Amino acid sequence: MAQVMSSAGLAGPLASLLLAAVVVMGSPGPSTTSLTAVGAAFGWRRALPYGAGLVLGTLAVLVAVAAGIASTLAALPGLGPLLLAGSCAYVLYLAVRIANAPPLSATGAARAPSLAGGFLLAAANPKAWLAIAAVYSGQSLGLGPGAEAAVKVAALSAMIVAIHAAWLMAGASLSRTLSDPVLSRRLNLAFAAILVVSTVAALL
Repeated sequence: MAQVMSSAGLAGPLASLLLAAVVVMGSPGPSTTSLTAVGAAFGWRRALPYGAGLVLGTLAVLVAVAAGIASTLAALPGLGPLLLAGSCAYVLYLAVRIANAPPLSATGAARAPSLAGGFLLAAANPKAWLAIAAVYSGQSLGLGPGAEAAVKVAALSAMIVAIHAAWLMAGASLSRTLSDPVLSRRLNLAFAAILVVSTVAALL
């Protein structure tokens, strides 16, 4: 009986945690926008390694936040600007790659962004650190420290996978209509611009 009551008491806070994850972590940012753009430019199969890299990098950020490593890293002088510079440089490189990607029917020779690139962007993404820290610390589940950390990491890990899968499939759904070279180029240019704008917005 106590276990049932405990589960019922956990349902509300857990639902609030997941809703916050959708709103805060699922909103457009460098990681999610770039994944949609790569999915549209290269199709979901070729974008999958990049998406996996983003997921792994974001999970690494989640583990760092849960373990308290994030606060230690934040105290290191010069690390924040270094991560910021690295993230911005890769976003600009990725925007150029997306803008210049050929139509999907002709992307056989064009190399899609890699798993390592996705991991590095996610791990250096300022929005990921801020969003995950806000969601992780913003909702108490009323559990002991160990159990609370385990439940939050498990729930948010599932949300990270689901959010990235949704953004990837959104981009891949557009790729099916991009046989026209002119339309493909326009959409790629639009995605490249959106990626840069969303990154600037996340920084501000």
